Amino acid sequence: MPVLHRSINKADCCRCLLQWLGKITLDEEAISEILVADTDSESCSEASNFENDFEEEEEEEGQQQQQASAEIEIQAATSGGLPTWGPPQGRNTNIHPFVSPVKGVKKSEAPHINKDSSPLSMLMFFTEIFHLLVEQINVYYQQHLDRQARPICRLPDIMLSDMMTFVALALQMGHELKDTLHDFWLRLRQLHNPFYGKTMARDRFLHILHFLHFADNSQRPDEDEEYDRLWKLRAVFDKLNEAYAKFCNPSEHLAVDEVIVKFKGRVIFRQYIPK
Repeated sequence: MPVLHRSINKADCCRCLLQWLGKITLDEEAISEILVADTDSESCSEASNFENDFEEEEEEEGQQQQQASAEIEIQAATSGGLPTWGPPQGRNTNIHPFVSPVKGVKKSEAPHINKDSSPLSMLMFFTEIFHLLVEQINVYYQQHLDRQARPICRLPDIMLSDMMTFVALALQMGHELKDTLHDFWLRLRQLHNPFYGKTMARDRFLHILHFLHFADNSQRPDEDEEYDRLWKLRAVFDKLNEAYAKFCNPSEHLAVDEVIVKFKGRVIFRQYIPK
């Protein structure tokens, strides 16, 4: 801002002030033009920088492709042909070829099984497991009676038909939602389902469930270095593996899945999953 001396009159002061205001206006217009020009130049420079970066990336990708193709040509020249997909060379890899007869159920072992067979016919492959359950339940119930201080009324032994009925009811219960196990035998009109009561008595079902066992507790192995923590289920695992190998031929492509089951019992290898 120009300095006004005291000797200048009012007219000169007004003239100088108007000139100064006009200069400010011109300066603002010039500044706006400069700003517009700077913005255009910056945008052009950013665009040019982006184009340069993109071109550099394309050049790098092209160099990598050329390098890969050169390696393939060198490998083809040294091996006498184009490379083929397969296991890595120079490692101790021993992949056995898949050799198996026709996949599916073995007709020689299960001639009565076809595409129209019911799930019950497939379940009959594991009758040995049902016999094992019947035997061990009765053994465990007898051991329970021997531990009692006074004699109690002995219930009838479990038969094979009882065991299969128990499994059938357990599978059916998975399709219905009840608050407690006793609710399946309720006689209230709004909740009554005659299927369970007519199939098996409630106390009989609970008796099998209470004494359900897979191994004899008196045959517990010693806890040495070769102690089997699954000894109570080992017989079932062995029979399942034998049945799978006996009645079915697997295919080359198998899908193995797992399921998480809620369990609050006492076992040393139980895994805690908070969620």
